[in-house]
Amino acid sequence: MTARSLIGKVGVVTARVRGGSLPGEVRVVVQGIPHYYLAYCPVPVEVDAQVLVINYRGPRQIDVEPWQEPGPVGGIPL
Repeated sequence: MTARSLIGKVGVVTARVRGGSLPGEVRVVVQGIPHYYLAYCPVPVEVDAQVLVINYRGPRQIDVEPWQEPGPVGGIPL
C-alpha cells in the first residue's frame, strides 16, 4: 500500500486509538480489500468511530483524525 492510495481514505477504529504516541488499530478498505494499520491520533478515538487517514508513516502505520460523514447543511440534503 502506498501513501497515495491511503491518504484521504476513511477507516474504522477496531482497537481504541489512545492518543498521542499510543496507537490503536484502524481498518481501511482499499479496492475492496480490508487492511489493518497501527493508527496514531493526537486525541483518543473509540472503537467503531470513523477516522480520516492524513499521513502514511510507512509499512502498516498511519496518522488519522476523527471523521464524521458530512450531513445536510441547513436542513437541505446533500
